[in-house]
Amino acid sequence: MNATYRYSFEPSRDKATLRKQLQAERQAMVDRHQRSVHLQEVLRVWLVSRPERNIGAYWPIKGEFDALPALYRWSEAEGVRRIGLPVINRETKQLRFHVWYPGCAMEEDAYGIPKPKDTEQFEPELLLVPCVGFGPNGSRLGYGGGFYDRTLGALAPRPATVGVGYGHGFIPWLEPEAHDVPLDAILTEDGVAWDRSA
Repeated sequence: MNATYRYSFEPSRDKATLRKQLQAERQAMVDRHQRSVHLQEVLRVWLVSRPERNIGAYWPIKGEFDALPALYRWSEAEGVRRIGLPVINRETKQLRFHVWYPGCAMEEDAYGIPKPKDTEQFEPELLLVPCVGFGPNGSRLGYGGGFYDRTLGALAPRPATVGVGYGHGFIPWLEPEAHDVPLDAILTEDGVAWDRSA
């Protein structure tokens, strides 16, 4: 994984502080739209060779990359293909995925994030995971809630996972903690940053 991004800050070794730094950096990027256009293309090309028909995604917040346009184009290909957005189970703090399509009825979850209203639940074969930051060997820095790690620990069979985020989030010294589930691949606007199968 090669990263040439120059930070406008000194990345903190404290993960809570680092999350804030990276989110502020992401929201302040003047070229974020252009980076998003590139990442849309990277994702579309990457999906071409994938066999999965059911993808769990996310509703973008806090300047995250919006994968939904690329996924919608993917879903229009031949055969039945489904996109799902997460709904949080309040008791287990795990995610379940409900079908999403442009124009479907939405409602806010307990965190104020839109979720599909009254659509079918399904088990994703591939999970797109937003990255606040990422490091070598599929390590990911999220928001610290542990929702994805708990969900992946409970799903059987476990879906393939691909992290998506902007290249500024690469932290070369980032290592997973004991409860973290490494990603199978990571995509940025510059291409495939990590792929376990490569």
